[in-house]
Amino acid sequence: MVDWNLAVATATRLVRPGPEVSRAEAAAVVAELRRHALEAEEHVRAFTGMRSSSLAQAAATPVLVVDRPGWVRANVAGFRTVVQPLVEKLQARRANSATAGMLGTVGEKATGIEVGALLAFLSTKVLGQYETFAPAEPPLEAPDSPAALFDKPRLGPEGPGPGRLLLVAPNIVHVERELDVDPSDFRLWVCLHEETHRTQFTAVPWLRDHIQSEVQSFLAETDVDPGALLDRLRDAAGSLGGLPGVGGRESASSSNLLEIVQSPAQREILGRLTAVMSLLEGHADVVMDGVGPAVVPTVAEIREKFQQRRDRGANRLDLLLRRLLGMDAKLRQYQDGAVFVRGVVEQVGMEGFNRVWTSPNTLPTKEEIHDPAAWVARVAR
Repeated sequence: MVDWNLAVATATRLVRPGPEVSRAEAAAVVAELRRHALEAEEHVRAFTGMRSSSLAQAAATPVLVVDRPGWVRANVAGFRTVVQPLVEKLQARRANSATAGMLGTVGEKATGIEVGALLAFLSTKVLGQYETFAPAEPPLEAPDSPAALFDKPRLGPEGPGPGRLLLVAPNIVHVERELDVDPSDFRLWVCLHEETHRTQFTAVPWLRDHIQSEVQSFLAETDVDPGALLDRLRDAAGSLGGLPGVGGRESASSSNLLEIVQSPAQREILGRLTAVMSLLEGHADVVMDGVGPAVVPTVAEIREKFQQRRDRGANRLDLLLRRLLGMDAKLRQYQDGAVFVRGVVEQVGMEGFNRVWTSPNTLPTKEEIHDPAAWVARVAR
């Protein structure tokens, strides 16, 4: 399905270099991010009241400080793990095709290049990420030399492991310079957000399995019939012409390419996943801003400038790619989820809000994300 090694090689060639820093400066950034990650863990636990279910589980989810190629490797490993059921489905279909060998090789190379180009673009956008579908132990390869600065994630193909937290050092430095904010404060602020995700998954043992189950259900519903996909892509072509700033027209639909090619069953699953991801992202935003005033002296300035950066958007090409990939929907998850979390905490406090982590049945629905009182009425009272 995908030549993963070619994807990594393509992304590594295409990825833009990070900000210019000396080796000593880079080493100092990496060391500070590691310290802040440890510090953020205690702040997050104290603020949320969430504790890892076991010390062993917390220790099994490492914090990795990576560069942009390292982020690419980590995500290729995650993709490789999570799409395996779909690969097997396509391989079974291919086995009945007379041209399977030739088309398979060509398709794997082409898709590898496409995935690599996509990851090269995304690798410049991400400050940090909790990688839910990281491969199983051992999580790291040995560094190329004892003086290597960054962690080097494995490519797999081991089965899914317990997860790991990634901090993308070049991107953090790039944004802190762009915003002209205090570097140390900004790095801790980012770590607070990302450490909240790590705490969510280590303190709620069923959460990772629940999300994995939903993702596998989504993939199981994938229609591998080329004719059906072609029909949906024809529909997509009509809607993309309406992208604001492209062709001079406003779009009549807010759908992105990934949504348009989905089946009705997949849209239903995606609705549940969107609600969960909005909860997780909004919760992390609320925690980083709640902890911030006590430990990040310039948090108000950082939040204001960071939000302005989000709102400004980018050039037309960047907007088109964001729309196609659903990245605009990702930004809405932060906003919608944060409004939900604040709304619930205002009504029932942090302890009442933490009932959301009881089971999959206590997670907010897609409708409840926009109506915190409805969730409170159903669960917290």
